[in-house]
Amino acid sequence: MENYTMEGRTYRYYGQEAPLYPFGYGLSYTTFRYRDLVLSPTVLPVCANLSVSVVLGNTGQQDGEEVVQLYLRWEQSSVPVPRWQLVAFRRVAVPAGQETKLSFQVAAEQRAVWAQDWRLEPGTFTLFAGGQQPDQQTRAPSEVLSAQFTVTGATRPLRGC
Repeated sequence: MENYTMEGRTYRYYGQEAPLYPFGYGLSYTTFRYRDLVLSPTVLPVCANLSVSVVLGNTGQQDGEEVVQLYLRWEQSSVPVPRWQLVAFRRVAVPAGQETKLSFQVAAEQRAVWAQDWRLEPGTFTLFAGGQQPDQQTRAPSEVLSAQFTVTGATRPLRGC
């Protein structure tokens, strides 16, 4: 095998064709609401980690569990990258009518791209947080929030951080 690209071989690279049942899809007896997605810092050096927080509320009348998912999208990259990449997830139990604030760390290596070796590139990124994939066509009863951040500095090998 000489062609190791993932183009056309996994749903992350299928283009506009959506999987029938995407990751995190399922039925629930309750509904959830996301709010207050905060990225810190919104401008960070190429080797820095990103802190993320989001508030998850159970707006239904039953206790429930939600799989909170964080996805990263490169707005521009020197090499082909997925439409978005899962960078974190957590199953959270939330009692009916309650809210919980969740915190995540997105490590610099999760932004690395493969171009003969792993490297970090500057640019603009979008982070999505919610109970489903961004732009999911098979809708689940929750929403997806998004926020952008910028990475500054020069492109450098991941091992150089």
